[in-house]
Parts: sequence; C-alpha cells; structure tokens
Amino acid sequence: MSSNTSISVQGVCKSYSLYGKPIDRLKQFFPFQNKTSRKQFHALKNINFSIGKGEVLGVIGRNGAGKSTLLQLICNTLLPTTGSISTKGRISALLELGSGFNPQFTGRENIFLATAIQGYSKEETLQKLDEIIDFSGIRKFIDRPAKTYSSGMYVRLAFSVAINVDPDILVIDEALAVGDAEFSRKSFERIMQLKEAGKTILFCSHSLYQIESLCDRAIWLDEGEVKADGIPADVVSAYTNSTRDEQPTEKTTDNYKKTDRATAYINKVEAYSSNTDNGLLSIQSGEDSLTIDIHYYCNPDLPTPSIAPIITLIDQQIITGTSSHIDNITVKPSSDGHGKVSITFPRIPLLKGHYGIGAYLFCEKGIHVYDFVYNAATVIVSQNSLEQGLVHLEHVWNID
Repeated sequence: MSSNTSISVQGVCKSYSLYGKPIDRLKQFFPFQNKTSRKQFHALKNINFSIGKGEVLGVIGRNGAGKSTLLQLICNTLLPTTGSISTKGRISALLELGSGFNPQFTGRENIFLATAIQGYSKEETLQKLDEIIDFSGIRKFIDRPAKTYSSGMYVRLAFSVAINVDPDILVIDEALAVGDAEFSRKSFERIMQLKEAGKTILFCSHSLYQIESLCDRAIWLDEGEVKADGIPADVVSAYTNSTRDEQPTEKTTDNYKKTDRATAYINKVEAYSSNTDNGLLSIQSGEDSLTIDIHYYCNPDLPTPSIAPIITLIDQQIITGTSSHIDNITVKPSSDGHGKVSITFPRIPLLKGHYGIGAYLFCEKGIHVYDFVYNAATVIVSQNSLEQGLVHLEHVWNID
C-alpha cells in the first residue's frame, strides 16, 4: 500500500453459510454427514478499491447490497472470507446505534469503554472527556445507565465519541439519520471540519444529496458487487436510473414533511402562472412562465438557511432543482425567523404532462435537510408540437 493510501481493499469476498434447520448447523461438525443442507450467501464478491489520504468516499446502494458488511470489514469487526484489507492510521467508526456500548454502564463509563476499544488510553480519553460530553449535549444524563437512553441520546453520544478522538479515518454508516435535526446539522458541520483538515472519511448514506455534497468520490454496491466507482454525480445518476421503476410513490395525507419544527420548517409552497385558474396551473410549453413562492421559518439563532425549489414527476422523481446556496443567493428571514422567497422559471421548457411542485429547506451550506415538501401544487403542461420527452432542449440542425 502506497504512502498516500489510507484504505486498500483487494479481492475481498464475504460469505455466510445458511441452514434450513438448526440441526443442519450441528451436522456440519460430523464429517460423515451430507453437506448439501448448507447454502452459501455471498454478501460481497471480489471487491477492489483504494481510498487516498484526505479523500471522502460515499457508499450507496439498496438495502442488503453489502454496504454495512463492507464497512465492518474495513473497521475489522468482521473478517473477510477471502481477500485482504489494509488501513493506515487510527480508525474511528459509527457503524450502528450504540455499537460498543454496554447498556448497564453509564454514559461516562461507555465513553471510556468505546475509546479503549479504539486503542485510546485512559489519560487520552480524560483529555477529551469534556469535549465529548459537551458535543453530545446530554451532560445531565451522562452518569445514568445507557439502557435508560433514547435512540437519539445513544446516537448523540456514539457520534460524539467517534468525532472527537481525532481519527485519521472516520467511518459512518447511516447512523446520523437517528439524531434530531439540530444535532444532525451540528454533526455534518464537524464532518466538514474533518474533511477540511484532510481526514479520510468513508460515508454510507441513503441521502444521495449528501453523498454528492460531501464526497469526492462514490461507490455503488449492488448484490455484493461494485456496479460503479467514480464522480459522485455520475454514480448517483446511474444508481437512481436503476431504481426509478422500483421506488413507490409515497402516499400521505400531508405532503409537508416536518423534521424538526423547533429548528426550521416550510410553512407553505405556492405556484403561479399566467394561466392559473382555481389553483390549477395550466402552462403552455415554451411560452408561459412559472413562479414558485416558498414560505418558511428558521430559528433566528441559526445561520440563514438555503432554499431549493424542485419540479418533479408525480411519482416524486426530481426533474430539476436549484437552490439559493448553489446560485449564491442569500435569503433574508425577518427578525422572528419567518421569510418568503420566490423564483420564476421563464418560458418553461417542460413538455406535455403533469408535474409536481415542491421545495427543500437546507442549512446554510446546503447539506443538512431541515424540511421538505412534495406535490404542493400540480402543473399541467400542454404543447403545440409533437416533440417527445420531458423537456425541450434548444438545438441547431446542420444539413450538408
């Protein structure tokens, strides 16, 4: 492994034996028994890649694709069936809720337990103890047994331990989805600090937006194999195209998804066009404009958020979306935290069909999602031409 490589995975396979009945497992210890009752499940198949120092790698894929197994192998909590994994530097990992914690121990005792497992001495942990406790935000519960903690308190403490021990390699497996919105935002801020400090980060998430925002590179795992490895936008695009027909439309009675109303949320999303009639938006492709108004609230103590209007198919597949962060626009909430932004799409180039209007409310860096809305309004687009597809693209014919 070269000096500029933090993690090297070469020819790694991980297999498990599956048995139809418990007695079949016992029979494997007897050489004269028939072994056909055992089946092999291959969780990972011939995985090869390396991660450079300071690189942020995202891992995506369906549930059961092998993502968590891969991260556990890298962290040495599992051993590969074949192949080899080499790492350089101290690894800190947040693999699953409360991993490495003893429910009978207090939070303070679990800090010492978790850091000891990662190779830290008692003296090193004492130097970091107050920082870990303060970041977790559960100081008044730190001397209570972990079995009395909520899932949010567990993840706060586990992440605080993982992030505050100055790791060379940080491995995170979707665990931040358990935390509340405020803590999740603070956690991503710390991850960005580690990224800027040149730490190697391996990040597994179902949030494809965060994969594109945080990562320098992404890997798509499917049925234990690497289907794509490269620029996050390209890998995410390939993955979403493969799953488009499999994603069910989310059926709810309310399209407004509140993540944490005490922090930031979307009040209302409205859409207008020159042909609006009783809330029904009828737009002529390439002629009419579309305006989207987004009413929001953000706690005045937080930095100014960013807003992202989206246009989707009715099944919530996003066709297009920009954001105030991407366009370097600063939104201006009032002193009490309430605000409104408007965006206009002139001569909208969508082709005939029904489309949904929605929005995301992000943190100031455009990474953490406070709130989101789908199908707040429906747009019906008609056209005069016979052009096919979703959008009209300007084009020039050249005929020799």
